[in-house]
Amino acid sequence: MPTEDNTAQAPAAEDLPLQFARTRRFTLGAPRGLTVSPDGERVLFVRSADGRSPLSSLWLFEDGEERVLVDPLALGEEGEVPEAELVRRERARETGGGIVGYATDAAVRTVVFALSGALWVAGTDGGAPRRIPTAGPAVDPRLSPDGTLISYVTGRALHVVRVDGTGGRQLAAPEGPEVSYDLADHVSAESIGRARSSWWSPDGSALLVVRVDNSPVQRWYLSDPSDPAKAPRALPYPAAGTPNAEVSLVVVGVDGERVPVRLPRSADPESHPGGAWTDRAFEYVVEGGWDGAGPFATVQTRDQRTAYRLAIDPATGETEVTDRHHDDHWLEFTPGTTALARRGAAFPDGLPAGLEVRAILGSAGDTLYFTASDEPTETHVWAYAPRSGFTRVTEEPGVHTAVLGGDTLVLDSRTLHEHTVTVLRDGKPTGRIGVLTERPVVTPRPVFLKLGERELRTALYLPSWHREGAARLPVVVHSYAGPGLQTVVRAASWHHTVNQWFAEQGFAVLSVDGRGTPGRGEAWRTSIHGDQLTPVLEDQADAVRAAAERYPDLDTGRVGIRGWSFGGYLAAAAVLHRPDVFHAAVAGAAPTDLTLYDTHWKERYLGHPDVQPENYARCSLVAHAHKLTRPLMLVHGMADDNVVPAHMLRFSQALLAAGKWHSVLPLVGESHLVTKEGVADTLLWLNLDFLKKSLNV
Repeated sequence: MPTEDNTAQAPAAEDLPLQFARTRRFTLGAPRGLTVSPDGERVLFVRSADGRSPLSSLWLFEDGEERVLVDPLALGEEGEVPEAELVRRERARETGGGIVGYATDAAVRTVVFALSGALWVAGTDGGAPRRIPTAGPAVDPRLSPDGTLISYVTGRALHVVRVDGTGGRQLAAPEGPEVSYDLADHVSAESIGRARSSWWSPDGSALLVVRVDNSPVQRWYLSDPSDPAKAPRALPYPAAGTPNAEVSLVVVGVDGERVPVRLPRSADPESHPGGAWTDRAFEYVVEGGWDGAGPFATVQTRDQRTAYRLAIDPATGETEVTDRHHDDHWLEFTPGTTALARRGAAFPDGLPAGLEVRAILGSAGDTLYFTASDEPTETHVWAYAPRSGFTRVTEEPGVHTAVLGGDTLVLDSRTLHEHTVTVLRDGKPTGRIGVLTERPVVTPRPVFLKLGERELRTALYLPSWHREGAARLPVVVHSYAGPGLQTVVRAASWHHTVNQWFAEQGFAVLSVDGRGTPGRGEAWRTSIHGDQLTPVLEDQADAVRAAAERYPDLDTGRVGIRGWSFGGYLAAAAVLHRPDVFHAAVAGAAPTDLTLYDTHWKERYLGHPDVQPENYARCSLVAHAHKLTRPLMLVHGMADDNVVPAHMLRFSQALLAAGKWHSVLPLVGESHLVTKEGVADTLLWLNLDFLKKSLNV
């Protein structure tokens, strides 16, 4: 059994950027995808063999010990991954290979997974895995609750086969070249967060399946500029203001019977919130599933202000609205709450003041487990029971979550100093699942601050060798600062490590979670409605000034800013609009023209570009290119199908037309998440070199 501290040391001669790339941002070797059996006896998870191996195996923790259940190398070398699986992995930001996902029966006795399109089944009893014949390369297999049938997708069609390999047949075939069954559309996977597109009935007789028709969606084309003989890849991309895919639901019986679900077309106009732009059409399927009453789904309007929870009659496809939700800004679903709401309010007595729920984890008896924050830099596991009230399960400052089954609770805890996965049975530790990630060669030393009148949560990184008053330090701001992600957390993360590395090169580094980031309540989160730029940029500038007042060694005459994705957008905007504070920027994968980003994500914050063009004009960067007076380097993956390269190219074109000097670094073959050795590491050095030269360091 692994020792309590499984963190390996990297070779002493290796620098942080190279280690960062080789460990895929220190993610390799971390257990993930944990599943606990209903009896609490078994815990399944995937994990690579160490902090350098990109191939994940399927593991089992049982009787206080862990063992490999399936090693992908023992099944043969990994071959070509199906295109649909590559897309799924890109949406999930999957960086490794091998067994990256799996599904189980209700009892967690049988497991299915796909490996390079081959379908495999294994038992937790230790028997040898068996390959199951399929009609073609299998994607996203799912096991019926009783463990007798496997559903999978091949060629955009839904198939089913028995676990013994017999009885294979097609259940739902695409009616055209743009139609698919059991595959998530771009918006659902990228912005809504619904990667799953089918759900088995409890008795295994039918599935609730998502049908996607991409024919209304405009086509974009991504090419490989390094290979002019290679044809461009067509991409159905629903940019803001353009048509979405048509997403519907079908109840498919294993006997071949199909019942289309009659989803409501639009929300009730009398209860739907108004606004400068409203669209009551139900275009988004947020979730689906089955409970004791049958299949259910949650649908959301195009403007995201109304959602209906629907009970579905599997025999007729008729639906009944069981719950309605409305919001004047937008509806944001807390993980685990939508299905739970069908059984009534999770907390009938209300929440303690200042506590923000992050996710509902599940129930054990009459005890409900959830994650919540009373301080935005920390997330803890909590328990609620009607008789005992609220109890915080985790104590050490950090970011904690959990998975439960029966009387077993598996705590996944990240603090600043370690990452542990602890198995609790009846509240008592019975062992740990090994965390095999590498310890960084640079030790992060963040100082957590609350700055300014808005108490901006900020992390400050100073060189370990710096002595107060000995020298003025140029400043680098490295924030994400966008919706859905925090970087200022009391938990080990690659952000802390990379920021400390920059600090060791002679900088003071700041990371700031401003308005629009999660963890500080609805008013804080929705303060960017209609304007995703002004308040966010103001918070970054205020944090720099406030930090310098508290730490006089910070040289506010030399301030750089760097970031990726929304953080890259923020960096470019900073040197355009606030050159008085920010003197150089590195902008990676920056969405510079917000009309080029997807419907669900951009319309949520800025509305419809045809109705509220002023919001897009205010927040997009291309039209403001003429304002550039500071050094700027643009970096972009040329295979990025999330923030497509057109963002960088249009912005660069506008900068050239305005006579503005800037640097452009195209990353050939790289997508939105850059982890490849030789690219991710070199990119850090290039960031450093550019900022040093631009700030006269």
